[in-house]
Amino acid sequence: MASLKNITTLGFDADDTLWQNEEFFRLTQSRFAELLADFADPDHLAERLLQAERRNLGHYGFGIKGFMLSMIETAIEVTEERVPASVISEIIATGQEMLAHPIHLLPHARETVEGLAERFKLVLITKGDLLDQERKLAQSGLGEMFDAVEIVSDKVPQTYIRAFMRHGDGPERAMMVGNSMKSDVVPAIEAGGWGVHVPAKFEWEIEKAEAPVDHPRFRVLNDLSGLKSLLAEV
Repeated sequence: MASLKNITTLGFDADDTLWQNEEFFRLTQSRFAELLADFADPDHLAERLLQAERRNLGHYGFGIKGFMLSMIETAIEVTEERVPASVISEIIATGQEMLAHPIHLLPHARETVEGLAERFKLVLITKGDLLDQERKLAQSGLGEMFDAVEIVSDKVPQTYIRAFMRHGDGPERAMMVGNSMKSDVVPAIEAGGWGVHVPAKFEWEIEKAEAPVDHPRFRVLNDLSGLKSLLAEV
């Protein structure tokens, strides 16, 4: 029977779990729609961009750089290769702004991580561009609270098995906390651990998945402030 008392290791996602991320993608996508308003309506453009992102994940991985390249590809497609150079330049500029954007921690992130670091081994498990994720972690001020950091290309069950074997007592004694049902919760449970969903304000279409509502190792929290209470019996 699943028991919270066995947990010794906590895994945390980074983007949209500890700090804001998707909101900046949404703002950039709105700017992208303005730039191409003469060529495509916003809904059609958004669908074409999402298609490009899905196609390109295997080539570019997750993160801002892949998003920027997908925007350029979409701009070329919807304009039938007539996109002005000024628009390409603007897309590149918006991507660079995203890469330099300061980190905004989400509510309760610092106090939660700081409080639990005293009782559990903490592992940050995040996917995306290596340099960008390292920058965000450094700026967050949370880096020293984690016992280990794993920046991965994708999150599948084997990702969590390896991470929790390497940095903890195995997935059976670990809990993964994150905003993505597809990347943080479901594969962690499939690996043998616990999965805690902390929904974010915005959800990327590619990260959507069915919630394992009947699974004994699945939990949902409104925000990170509930994590200490959930783990109080450990």
